[in-house]
Amino acid sequence: MEHNPTFQSRIDLSELRNSLEQIKAEISKIIVGQESMIEHLLAALLANGHCLIEGVPGVAKTITAKLLSKTVAVDFSRIQFTPDLMPSDILGTSVFNMKTSEFEFKKGPIFSNFILIDEINRSPAKTQAALFEVMEERQITIDGIRYEMQAPFMVLATQNPIEQEGTYRLPEAQLDRFLFKINVGYPNLTQEIEIIKNQHQSKSNDKTAMVNPVLSKEQLAKYQELVKSLVVEEHLIEYIAKIIINTRENPFLYLGASPRASLALLSASKAFAAIRGRDFVTPEDIKEVAYAVLRHRVVVTPEREMEGLTADEIIRQILESIEIPR
Repeated sequence: MEHNPTFQSRIDLSELRNSLEQIKAEISKIIVGQESMIEHLLAALLANGHCLIEGVPGVAKTITAKLLSKTVAVDFSRIQFTPDLMPSDILGTSVFNMKTSEFEFKKGPIFSNFILIDEINRSPAKTQAALFEVMEERQITIDGIRYEMQAPFMVLATQNPIEQEGTYRLPEAQLDRFLFKINVGYPNLTQEIEIIKNQHQSKSNDKTAMVNPVLSKEQLAKYQELVKSLVVEEHLIEYIAKIIINTRENPFLYLGASPRASLALLSASKAFAAIRGRDFVTPEDIKEVAYAVLRHRVVVTPEREMEGLTADEIIRQILESIEIPR
């Protein structure tokens, strides 16, 4: 899309872009490649959304999430999901205080800024349901008392795509609460060589020690507000709505995307535009984020799934069928 070269950005995004470049530089001290995953994580950070990261073991899902939290000066908490994990293990529990003869609420690991949930699909529905309120409303209610989460609040969850043994399907309501589902692939040959070399030359066992904080909580909050104010033209809002409606009417999909998906497309495309240094959204931004926003929110019909048709493939067909607004 050609724009006037003298076009001046009305919102100054230079400071935001510099910060993001610094974050990328910090993460790339340790992570080789995986540019798409890192970019989507940064977009989620700007759009104040949660991420589900899916990939086979060993493709640096967990460590990338950890490193991202280190580049922002926030509290980090890691929860390993297991089949016997109870909701109180995540949210916290009321403990009887012998001195005061009263119950006191002891906060669980969810009370943090960045929460890494490792292997989220290893816990049953009861434990998953414990995350519904906190992911959507950023608060929890225990014994009738409401506890607000401190901003920023971001859940980064990882899951393994291949193991069916000992895993549970995430409820649709849970999936819908994730802004993105990021698929992480294997590194290519050049990257694989670099990974081996880095490990060979590395003297330190603690890889995360090399990474320094770039952003403060206040800066992040400022950037999140900045991204909200990006320009989205009327015809692009219509374009987003058409994409979502198409998923609901698509004969290959058993379940279409919810209105939450429309709002996710809007905020994610604003974040991508900001990462690209633009203060306005283009159709390309919307198309670029559509896969990560929609792939976990739609369900392919069983017949099509048996034929090997994937959600990504159907999303691609939908994007190709809708006329791009200019």
